[in-house]
Amino acid sequence: MATLGRVTVTDRPTPRDPSDDGLLRRGLAVIAVALRSAPRPFSVGIGGSLVYAVMMVLSALVLGWVTDEVLIPTFAAGELDRGLLLTAVVLIIGVALFKAIGVVGRRLGAYYAQFSLQAGYRRQVTRRYLELPLSWHRRHPTGELLSNANADVESAFFVAAPLPMAVGASVLLAITAALLIVTDPALAAIGFAVGPLLGFANWFYQRRMRTAATVAQQARADVAEVAHESFDAALVVKTLGREDAEQDRFRAVSEDLRDKMIRVGRLRAYFDPVIEALPNVGILLVLLVGAYRVRDGALTPGDLVQFAYLFRLVALPMRVFGWLLGELPRAVVGWDRVSRVLAATDRMTYGGASGAGQGGADAAMVEVGFLHPSSERERLDGVAGPVGAAVTDDPHSPDAEDHRRGIDSVTFDAAAGRTVALVGATGSGKSTIASLLVRLYDPDRGQVTYDGGPLPDLARDQLADHVAIVFQEAFLFDDTVRDNITLGADLPHEHVEAAARLAQAHGFITALEAGYDTVVGERGATLSGGQRQRIALARALVRSPRLLVLDDATSAVDPAVESAILMGLAEAALPSTVIVVAYRQSSIALADEVVFVDEGRVAARGSHEQLLARVEEYRHLVTAYEEAAREREAAERSGDEAGPEPDR
Repeated sequence: MATLGRVTVTDRPTPRDPSDDGLLRRGLAVIAVALRSAPRPFSVGIGGSLVYAVMMVLSALVLGWVTDEVLIPTFAAGELDRGLLLTAVVLIIGVALFKAIGVVGRRLGAYYAQFSLQAGYRRQVTRRYLELPLSWHRRHPTGELLSNANADVESAFFVAAPLPMAVGASVLLAITAALLIVTDPALAAIGFAVGPLLGFANWFYQRRMRTAATVAQQARADVAEVAHESFDAALVVKTLGREDAEQDRFRAVSEDLRDKMIRVGRLRAYFDPVIEALPNVGILLVLLVGAYRVRDGALTPGDLVQFAYLFRLVALPMRVFGWLLGELPRAVVGWDRVSRVLAATDRMTYGGASGAGQGGADAAMVEVGFLHPSSERERLDGVAGPVGAAVTDDPHSPDAEDHRRGIDSVTFDAAAGRTVALVGATGSGKSTIASLLVRLYDPDRGQVTYDGGPLPDLARDQLADHVAIVFQEAFLFDDTVRDNITLGADLPHEHVEAAARLAQAHGFITALEAGYDTVVGERGATLSGGQRQRIALARALVRSPRLLVLDDATSAVDPAVESAILMGLAEAALPSTVIVVAYRQSSIALADEVVFVDEGRVAARGSHEQLLARVEEYRHLVTAYEEAAREREAAERSGDEAGPEPDR
């Protein structure tokens, strides 16, 4: 097994044999979904296809009539009947005109149906992504989600293009078969012998194509995942000189996709010529036997021309069915991957309670326990936990929990309007608590409350309006500063500016080239980390939340600015209860109360001075930064006092 980054490019589980899955049955189910989802364009396409089918049959009859009634009598008599010739021209042009109308209707309907289905299901998948909880997203790589919304949706509905033509071809086949039998049953039997051979070729092709299509779709997702990670980690790649490693990583998954797509192309290369050749072989046999029957007087030349043309029409439905059946494996694979997203059972239900009220909100956690979900790849590949821990694929087993982060049993409350600091070592559970307070996750046990009621009782829009969180990693859109703060909400500039001032962002914003109308670039690339954090904070403050959670949201700003922000929040007339993940003593001291978190539990709580006096672990943690800074300063001073080193 070769693993680059987190993407395994070989040794994937082998898909089940398609015969075990009922490929045709499942393909028909996908077709039924398509027909139900886009009935009008399919009606246009099928109507055009039926017109085309009838005109094709009429063209065979017209050619037979022209041969017997116009061409042969003209050659026999040596003179031209202008009336018959005009009639023949009108018939041929009329049939061709209606045939063209049928082709236009068929293609417009088919491709409109295909593209509208793809657009509609992309929107459905995207909406479903927005509805699914964060725990579900953590279990699925971003590249896979991108592939579901793009390549998989496209593959699922490529089958829409040949579908109207296949319906018309079925009608064409039925009419043509009846005319062939009426014209000459013996020749019809010879021609129809090609049918079983075509059926066997389709069956053989589909058995192998399903597996090839499945692994190719997964390879597409792997390429998207690696590309997404590389683009996201551009700064890491550049600063650590990992360009060659990333290039090799991407080359591996790209070549893996290339090999799998070549396998798919090779299968199609074997199948398509067979589908093309078998009907042509049948036509040659019909012409060979038919020539003898004309010589014996059993058929007229016009009958043979009509029969050969009709049999050529039989070959067309066979090719159309081959096209349709050739798309079924990809459609089934794509639909399976899309439907897994649409049918995901993860739910985060909301009540109808209002989050509005006077002043800040009371927030509390009562014996809350939570373990972050492991990813699907972790469960498939097995992720080692602590030394000696067993690796298991069962996410609910005790061994699986060994390597999952979270909190054990947390109980604390934040009274309305107060500022509470969460303090703890890295990995102690502070960010988990912050995420649970704003309901990014629901706890595995215990309860999170808002104004005394369960947090899940809040209506979804009320939760968004009255509860806000600002993360350490501030995400900005490639848009203006103003739109990054308002996120499209219709807010007066006075409110935007007031929020920016409170976040200590107004000064640097006005110094930008276009002020609040400055475009900040992708992910706010034109701004510093501290500037991005302050804009993200202003984005939360402009909505005047009753509960504001700052998850290390000022880590990239200097201590003086951080203190100014926290003092401003304390002194502002905002209706907010503030819970802040903090590290610096200057910031912690501004909180009304400190909650010390250690190994997923609340180890102590009280004022900053109280915890310094009675909790040794807390004192060591919060003074470590200042002690390290003092030691560096002392070392620098001692070096200066020693003077320059003499020349040797």
